[in-house]
Order: sequence, then C-alpha cells, then structure tokens
Amino acid sequence: MSGPGPQGGYRVPFARRGSVVGEADLAALGELVRSGRSLTSGVWRERFEEQFARLTGARHALSVTSGTVALELAVRMLDLAPGDEVIATPQTFQATVQPLLDHDVRVRFCDIDPDTLNLDPAVLETLITDRTRAIMLVHYGGNPADMDRIMALARRRGIIVVEDSAHALGAVYRGRRPGALADIGCFSFHSTKNITTLGEGGMITLSRDEWAQRVGRIRDNEADGVYAALPDTALADAPALLPWMKFADSVYRHRAVGVRGAGTNATMSEAAAAVGVVQLGSLERFVARRRQIARRLDEAIAPIAGTRLHRAASDSLHAYHLYTFFLTGGRQVRERFVRALDRLGVEVQLRYFPLHLSPEWRLRGHGPGECPTAERIWFEEHMNLPCHPGLSDAQVDHMVEAVTRALHEAHGTAARVAAGHL
Repeated sequence: MSGPGPQGGYRVPFARRGSVVGEADLAALGELVRSGRSLTSGVWRERFEEQFARLTGARHALSVTSGTVALELAVRMLDLAPGDEVIATPQTFQATVQPLLDHDVRVRFCDIDPDTLNLDPAVLETLITDRTRAIMLVHYGGNPADMDRIMALARRRGIIVVEDSAHALGAVYRGRRPGALADIGCFSFHSTKNITTLGEGGMITLSRDEWAQRVGRIRDNEADGVYAALPDTALADAPALLPWMKFADSVYRHRAVGVRGAGTNATMSEAAAAVGVVQLGSLERFVARRRQIARRLDEAIAPIAGTRLHRAASDSLHAYHLYTFFLTGGRQVRERFVRALDRLGVEVQLRYFPLHLSPEWRLRGHGPGECPTAERIWFEEHMNLPCHPGLSDAQVDHMVEAVTRALHEAHGTAARVAAGHL
C-alpha cells in the first residue's frame, strides 16, 4: 500500500470542499453576470432564502455572509443582560459560543452524551437555574441532538434554544429538519460544509416575526432599534418626498424609541446566492454520497474489537458532515492508529477540542473536570476520518483498507506491549 499522495500530501485528504461545484453552478453565475442585474440583494438571494425555508420548514430564513455572523445575530436576538446564564456545549467549533465573550453573562458548559457527542439532556437539566436565558447546542457532525427532550426542558422555563446546524444540513430528526427544531437555527456554507456558497456564507432561521425583522435590519446596515411612526399632524407642513428620495422615507416618517445596537453589512452577494440555489438542489445527492462512504467505513470498523461507532438514533438520519468513531483502547492505541493512518496516506483532523479548556474560557473560570465525558472522549477515544463527496471510489477503497490495517496494527502493538513483548 502506497504512502501519501499528491493532494495536500495525502492520498485521502480531509475535505477542502465539502460539496462539488460543477457546470450548473457556473451556468447560474454566467446567467447572473450576463443579466446586468445588481450583484447584491436581488432575485437569487430571495430564491435561495425561500427554498431554504421550505426545505427546513423554518418560518423565516435570512442569508448572511457566514455561519459565524449567523451565530452572532442569534446571540443578539437573546437580548442578554448582565447576570444572565447561557448553557452551551463544549463539543463544537469555537464560533458557536464565541459571541458570548462580548456579553457579561455566565456560560455553563454542559457535558455531552458519550455516544452522540451532543449535549446530554440529563446533565442539561441539572444546570438550569432561574437565570438561564438560553441554550446553545450543536448537531455534532450532522447527528441530530435529542431535541424533543431539550425543547421540553426549555419550554417549561421559557428558555430560548439556538441550534447550531452548521453540520446538519441534510439531516433529519424524527421527520423534521434541523433549523426548525428550536427557536433559532444557524447554518454555514463554508467551503468544507455540506453545500457551499463560493467558500463563505450562512443562513439564520427564525421562529418569530419580530426577530426576522430585526435581523433583516441589522444585516442591511440599519440600527437595531425600536421605532414609532410619526403622526400625520407632525408631517403636515413638511415638503413631499420625491421618488428619488425613497431611501429617506423611513427616516423621515419615524422616530427612534430605543436603540439596542448598530447594524452591519452582512448581505450575501447575488453570486453566492446563485450558487447556493444550485447547491441546495444537489444537497440530497451530496449527503447520499456521504452516507455511502460512512456505511463503507462502518462495515469495516464495526467488527474490530476496541471500536465504537457514532450513529444517529433509529428515527433520525445523520448528515455525516463529519465521520466519527471511537477507539476504546486508550490514548496510546489512538496515537498508534493515527500515526499508522498518516503513514498510509489518510489525513486525520480531530474535531473539536473541548471549548471549556481553551484559553479565553479558562480566563473566565472554566477548566479541567467541568465536562469529564467530553474530556475523556477527546483525549482518549475520538476519531474523525475523511468523508465528503469529492472522494473517489478508489480513495474510499484505499481508506477502508488503510483503516482496517491501522486498527489491527494499533491493537496488535498494544497487545504485545501488555504481554511484555515490546
């Protein structure tokens, strides 16, 4: 079996692109450019948002420039006050909870379920207090969280739930789609995600009309304020607005009652939205390929002692943004396995380091022992393997062979060490 190949130094690389960009994407871009229409805030964006809302079942879907921006806007909708508490998962990318660093709130990291890597509802219940304002969770790797239990806890106490669905586009939870399972959903269309909008982009889904209006204003560079219409009597002696003054109409006829914060320019370009429409139409095909690769890996790994699979519940469908499994022989076995895979040309990227142990959150008083399951899984068992539609059948065959060989090698070495032969 040969070693590393040309692409990124690996024969089987981790995803640089999580989807496939083809002729249909290029045709949509060509149509937009030749049309002479605006390259921002046009029909492609409207179409993308409408189709996304329909797919997810969300009441509102508003496109933005990244998944991180979607999460920042979600946190702004919480209207957090000093002393509020937010419960969050530690098993996610830093962007999920990073916006909370801008607020004087207490973040309580909730330990994870050892099989799904999602927020554990049993632990969650013990963390809820009278100050809990929101819960921020992730559908880890595309495996839906136990939303019915989580939402039941939240609804009884009036807590807002934000689902980071960056991994979960294409997943299904008991017949429903992530993004409409909670109060607010956030999606990423980064180059590595299940669909892309030219490398960056995001979507925020919202259950409340008021939130949709606020997010629409903020992303379009208007202040996040509360406004009241001026009475007609106040405008009686004012000159009439001419047609080219249309952008002054709302300013001219309203007064600010209060301002929560500044707006920004988070508008997705028409080019990105055009590609998003095409990519959304290919989503099921992309996810089907991910599931096909995952099945091949499951079939190879499951029979080998000292392994454990990461699977969705029987009534849900995994989107496999990440392929995850667990090695149960301890960190030395995992170290030998990773080194063997690297030698055999399969790239490994472990995702994600427990957030409560990162420097910024340690500065806020978090540290080891806070989420023992997340810590044990990460440092001893956690494994991710390449799983994306850009992989060829030959690459998948090579990976299956390499994984099988590396597992036997790692466990065989461990057995020889235990017997005193090494």
